[in-house]
Amino acid sequence: MASTKRLTMSVTKKSPELLSPAENTPYEFKSLSDIDDQTFLRTYITTINFYKKDPSMEGKDPVKIIREAIAKALVFYYPLAGRLREHAGRKLVVECTGQGVLFAEADADLTLQHFGDKDALYPPFPNLDDISLDVPNKLGILGDIPLMFIQVTRLKCGGFIFSNCCNHTMCDGIGISQFMSAVGELARGASSPSIQPVWERHLLTAHQPPCVSFAHREYDVATGIGGGMYAPLDQMVERSFYFSSAQISALRRSLPPHLQRCSKFDIVAGCVWRCQTIALSPKPDEEIRFSVVMDNRKQINPPLPMGYYGNVISFPMAVTTAGELSKNPLQYAVELVTKAKREAATGEYLRSVAGLMVMRDRPNLTGANTYIVSNLTHMGFKQMDVGWGTAAYGGVAKGIYWATVNIQVAWYLGLKDGFMVPVCLPLESMKVFEKYLQDMTTTAPTTSSL
Repeated sequence: MASTKRLTMSVTKKSPELLSPAENTPYEFKSLSDIDDQTFLRTYITTINFYKKDPSMEGKDPVKIIREAIAKALVFYYPLAGRLREHAGRKLVVECTGQGVLFAEADADLTLQHFGDKDALYPPFPNLDDISLDVPNKLGILGDIPLMFIQVTRLKCGGFIFSNCCNHTMCDGIGISQFMSAVGELARGASSPSIQPVWERHLLTAHQPPCVSFAHREYDVATGIGGGMYAPLDQMVERSFYFSSAQISALRRSLPPHLQRCSKFDIVAGCVWRCQTIALSPKPDEEIRFSVVMDNRKQINPPLPMGYYGNVISFPMAVTTAGELSKNPLQYAVELVTKAKREAATGEYLRSVAGLMVMRDRPNLTGANTYIVSNLTHMGFKQMDVGWGTAAYGGVAKGIYWATVNIQVAWYLGLKDGFMVPVCLPLESMKVFEKYLQDMTTTAPTTSSL
């Protein structure tokens, strides 16, 4: 288990500057897909990479190298240097202006070790406002707002931190990772990225006429709920819990034969969802929701072209009541998780979402007691190499993201042979969560609930 405290540190941060493509780029308007411009994705998401000192790079400045590489990468990814506009029907388009992304350099009087064990860095990280460049939420996403906010912070140990706050409508995790890999290749001397970026957002635009072939509970208009399970954000504490292979095996032993082959992710997600619900103790008849972020690239037929960097994700949802989830054994939660994933394991699911967006004026995800989980194990952020080798940590900057008061998004990180899972709860609820989690992972119950 891990938690975080703010560090005492001095950071010298230069005024951010607009960083434009290294060469002239086309001026044009490019439409986003009907998957890209969903209401839920109209926000920014911050990733962060920590790098150790590399003696072979002595005397070289990571800020200069990364700044130049980003400018070169924006020649290929020039829509990212543009600005978002909204047309009729709330349709988002990018005006490819070439204005650039916002870039800042900084120096901190800390070492990499202050942010955690060099072999096991993971969120929550302290002092994110010092080591990253964020966009104020009040600005929204339209108008003269850059689509990326990037900061490189030198550390006194010779290492450095690379943070990237990216507009989610432009890329999903795979797309952001692809851009960052391109930056790494160009920083190491390549003349062009090994994977050429592909826009082609029309491939995930709704058919005409639009067709909706699934129920899509994730976009329900919630009714008959209480005040919500979560406390005010200033009363919440965030901690990370490591699920080892031994603990996951203990949980697996409690499942019936037909669930023995489900993934480690399904087991951990079901366990955490159930423990959180018990810890928060909502009314038994209150509806609660679980959603998993699904990468649908492998399901799309015909396949999307290599290099497509737009959003190819869906949010299939399971719905139950707090009482049912709490009183039933782990099997019940895991079955709901696997069923939600199974429903979305087809390219038609994503096309159905696109149709729904058009038919219902781009509805938001339901904001009623919703716990969304994303597995970042295979995203590849850590592989970004700008000359100092792969990152000591590469991934989301925050383990938990609050879309609204009642939507909590958690990113699960692969670590060693298990998962690092962030949990955000009121302090007293966190104590209850820890107790039930300890019981579940050590006693391996078979059929009875806790």
